[in-house]
Amino acid sequence: MYLDFFGLRELPFTLTPNTDFIVDLHGFHRAFEVVQQALASGEGFIKITGEVGTGKTLLCRQLLNKLGYPYVTAYIPNPFLSPDGLMLALAEELNIPLDPAKGRDQILGQLNNKLLSLKMEGKKVVFLFDEAQAMPMESIEALRLLTNLETETEKLLQIVLFGQPELNDLLNRPSLRQLKQRISFSHVLPMLTREELSSYINQRLVKAGFPGNTLFTHKALGDLFTASHGIPRLINILAHKALLVAYGRGDTRVSHVHVARAVEETEDAKVVKPDTSPPVRGIRWPTLVFACLAASALTFMLSRWIS
Repeated sequence: MYLDFFGLRELPFTLTPNTDFIVDLHGFHRAFEVVQQALASGEGFIKITGEVGTGKTLLCRQLLNKLGYPYVTAYIPNPFLSPDGLMLALAEELNIPLDPAKGRDQILGQLNNKLLSLKMEGKKVVFLFDEAQAMPMESIEALRLLTNLETETEKLLQIVLFGQPELNDLLNRPSLRQLKQRISFSHVLPMLTREELSSYINQRLVKAGFPGNTLFTHKALGDLFTASHGIPRLINILAHKALLVAYGRGDTRVSHVHVARAVEETEDAKVVKPDTSPPVRGIRWPTLVFACLAASALTFMLSRWIS
């Protein structure tokens, strides 16, 4: 691999949502703040959406790492569960010993008792659901019923939904309008801007141990932005492949040539081809006037010759 060649301690552009490589850009930082503010205010439902690869899972992992006392967190990475399966998964996250043969009402009662117990200890329970757009409608309805568990003054449970834009389509269904009305905080994770991409690349390289100032040329960074659409996951894929190409050719810096090769080998990347069509030249007015006068003179001479 190219680690020793470029003076790196570890791979800077892996696809694993590693919180050690978080780059505190505005969009990510703002989303983190929104969730923190919503949780502090005691809101029942919070929604974070973003395109594939914009960092939703990384944000979820960061929350799990940073939400200390008084929060008790439960993480559901794959919510494609039946209502009963969902209840059992939540109970397991809260270390509640349950018999799967028990009915849903009994499980709900035990969850309620556990939540009340944690509340008496001064703790707040937060459930984080990743890929929430994949959740069956029946399970989402069961989730809504869970938020009915409350004291006279506040909720016993807070839920954060992380999902692709399809989550909005799901929540717009008339049958889920009650749940949608309960979402008081929502935020969209944006894609990176061109300037943010440069910071993203350089900071991840520094975190990986790169000893120099710049490894990617300015043109390479511009092409990375165009090809990746500003999506962090796609940026990671292309940057990693470009480093491999540069290493294979023995080049100590990554240029647009290396990025172009990486783009060719990445299906979701946008290939930007130069415009090779000949330029359209405008007709000069003097030339047009001269042509018209010449045509008129020729017509006049022909008419005199015929007559």
